[in-house]
Amino acid sequence: MKYLAFDIETAKVLPDDASEWRRYRPLGIACAATLASDDSSPKVWHGKTPTGSPAEKMRQQEAVALAEYLDRMADAGYCIVTWNGLAFDFNILAEESTAKEICKRLAWNHVDMMFHVFCKQGYRVALDRAAQGMGVVGKTPGMSGILAPRLWAEGRYQEVLDYVSQDVRITMNVAQKCQESRTFRWITQKGTRQQLDLPEGWLTAKAAFVLPDPDTSWMRNPASREDFIAWLR
Repeated sequence: MKYLAFDIETAKVLPDDASEWRRYRPLGIACAATLASDDSSPKVWHGKTPTGSPAEKMRQQEAVALAEYLDRMADAGYCIVTWNGLAFDFNILAEESTAKEICKRLAWNHVDMMFHVFCKQGYRVALDRAAQGMGVVGKTPGMSGILAPRLWAEGRYQEVLDYVSQDVRITMNVAQKCQESRTFRWITQKGTRQQLDLPEGWLTAKAAFVLPDPDTSWMRNPASREDFIAWLR
């Protein structure tokens, strides 16, 4: 399986108590990273000023270049893999690039591991919890998706580029280890270990969407699969 991991970091600085990012759109793209399974290091993407230094955010044509690259890699046989890319990364890229049809096609046909897990379990799992469960190096200590835009706005570009690069490494490592073992393991919020068998390996978002609904009767307000794909409608 040839994988291409993909992740973006947004540009708009949100309040500490921001509970729903959609209320603050457009968010802009500060930077992104991609990592092919046959490459040794990630490729980073960001806007550039006339002098070549990182810009406040990616311009529309720069976001188009990223979308077109992902499309070419998919055509070349790479399976694009993300963690929450269906609801977030491709959603943002579609808005910022205006290449909506490309992004919708890629989103629906790529592997969003978190969405696959959600469709089986009925709840979301954080990437760092997956890294812990699978025994791979986790996220950059002290960094988060909320903090990244603030550091970018302060000109601390390399810290954010290192962070997004580490995220695609985690995504790739989790994807490959799970594909090999046909098992996904994670650490719950209570600190217990959980396991999900993957007899067919990872499923695309399209295939995961039609899986039987899990039992969520024990949950007070379970999320819906429609929350992930409303922007595709």
